[in-house]
Amino acid sequence: MIHLKNITLRRGTKVVLDGISTTIHPGEHVGLIGRNGAGKTSLFALLAGRLHEDGGEFFMPPQWRMAEVAQHLPETDAHATDFVLQGDTRLQELQQRLTQVEQVGDGMAMAQLHADLQDAGAHDAVARAQALILGLGFKTSELEQPVGSFSGGWQMRLQLARALMCPSDVLLLDEPTNHLDLDALVWLEAWLKRYAGTLVIISHDREFLDATTSVTLHIENGRLTRYGGNYSKFEEQHAQQLVLQQASFERQQEKIAHLQSFIDRFKAKATKAKQAQSRVKQIERMEKVAPVLASADFTFAFQEPANLPNPMLAISDAAFGYTSEAGTSTTILQGVSRTVLAGQRIGILGANGQGKSTLVKTIARELQPLAGKLTEGKGLRIGYFAQQELDVLRPDEHPLQHMVRLARDLGADAPAASREQDLRNWLGSFNFSGDMVTQSVGSMSGGEKARLVLAMIVWQRPNLLLLDEPTNHLDLATREALAMALNDFDGTVLLVSHDRHLLRAVADDFWLVGRGQVGTFDGTLDDYQRYLLEESRRLREAAKEKEKAQQSESTSSSAPAAPTIDPREARRLAAQARQALAEKTKPLKKELEKIDARMAALNDEKTLLEERLTTALPPGEIAEAGKRLKTVGDALEQCEERWLELSEAIEQLTQAAQEADTA
Repeated sequence: MIHLKNITLRRGTKVVLDGISTTIHPGEHVGLIGRNGAGKTSLFALLAGRLHEDGGEFFMPPQWRMAEVAQHLPETDAHATDFVLQGDTRLQELQQRLTQVEQVGDGMAMAQLHADLQDAGAHDAVARAQALILGLGFKTSELEQPVGSFSGGWQMRLQLARALMCPSDVLLLDEPTNHLDLDALVWLEAWLKRYAGTLVIISHDREFLDATTSVTLHIENGRLTRYGGNYSKFEEQHAQQLVLQQASFERQQEKIAHLQSFIDRFKAKATKAKQAQSRVKQIERMEKVAPVLASADFTFAFQEPANLPNPMLAISDAAFGYTSEAGTSTTILQGVSRTVLAGQRIGILGANGQGKSTLVKTIARELQPLAGKLTEGKGLRIGYFAQQELDVLRPDEHPLQHMVRLARDLGADAPAASREQDLRNWLGSFNFSGDMVTQSVGSMSGGEKARLVLAMIVWQRPNLLLLDEPTNHLDLATREALAMALNDFDGTVLLVSHDRHLLRAVADDFWLVGRGQVGTFDGTLDDYQRYLLEESRRLREAAKEKEKAQQSESTSSSAPAAPTIDPREARRLAAQARQALAEKTKPLKKELEKIDARMAALNDEKTLLEERLTTALPPGEIAEAGKRLKTVGDALEQCEERWLELSEAIEQLTQAAQEADTA
């Protein structure tokens, strides 16, 4: 298990986490949530070993293998498949050792390593790597392309695939959905559900958290609270706790006011002075309950459009695609005939690479149609949120410069309030205040850039919104604010998003982009998810069949090398060694499982007792609950000590067996 006790973390002089304690049990899938800047990334760095605690105790079993998405892409000339294969550190280590023993001609060691490679999954490693790559949205034709030929977002997908390829007991994922389309997200969700190890995820996608986690750790004001259940369960429990906390605070304030009234009335009377002083001490000894502070969540609203043409847009037998600098055209969508009406809410679905962004960019006038006709309604005003914010932002300019240039470009079409002070006030309503108004966009976070794009779009009073993955980098509170604003918007919305909560909240109709066509999708989002899973399964099976064919061709075209020793005998000896180790560790592991179950039950009881003590109880029940809480705490401490002893014993036996194998 992962154990944190009274952990304090600082970044510079700022205390990020203040005396937090929690336990993460083996195999738990944990969602780590909190506002931007709350300390989630710092806690991740502690778990990954990149940051050390400033106070308290942190323990993770040293034998546990950890995987996470690398923050920076290593310099490599490898192709996509080889790059992801390198993520299997166990295979890489065995292959390096095999190369070494082949050089010295140690036949026994060679045979053993061949057996170990077989056990480590070398026979299907390529197929597994390619299944990960295809599942995350790549095409079969891209499996052998160099990593450097892909854009930054696609390289991040390869980094994610590489982390999933790594054999691990602990998997850390920080915003894994940011660079994914809905089809890749659905595939990743299904993969993580099957992951047997301990999973810790930072994400702002509530449906993704609901599907992949069963425990929630909430960081707020430097403190960490553990909740049993996924994000939706957390919301329910957290709301109940806030209600109880506010009620307890109000009751305590009434009691303090009553005591203070007695003190004020009788502190000057000699006959009552002792009683008054007693009440002063009673107030001082009281553990103060904090009030529930109103959260300053970000909210905004789209302005009423100046007019609503109907239809907004008519597309007739159009072809969409790209034209290269050399004048060569590439058609992605053809025969497109669609009508967009005033007030429609359309979600645009489609597997990765099918042309969703091409469709949106053409409607946004970023691309020209290759054929056919696009007829815009009179007075059409488009608000376009690009998938990559930097497509519409200039990193060397600050927010005020963006607004001034936008007002100048619109000219007579600009809203009336276009003076610099008006623009400053407008930016302030989107949380760009003080020095942030003149801070360069390039130095801002992804969430701040997204808010600036929203500020620019809303200011223009559009009647047609084209939103291509608008929730990338937005936290949960801002996503909720966007959903509410879109629902109150009087104009038309075309939305591409992997955020299913946003799609469910906003879209009334769906278009499906695929196989070069744009059509109506009559099913629900759940129907679409099933379709995507079937499609990814088909691609994985095709990759496996291709790998089998390649292996068969390789075997038939080359003569088999004669092994120095029978690999079957080596496997038998290795199996005997594993059996001996299993017999030694079996009773220890059995006791460890019992302790895990016991600790889970004690943690549940502790949570219930703590919640009970926040309610109004008779004095007798308070004393009884407090006594039981201490008993449970003592039992948990004893279990944790025994858990550590057993883990160390298992680790020593395992290391001894490995050293014997090496010798």
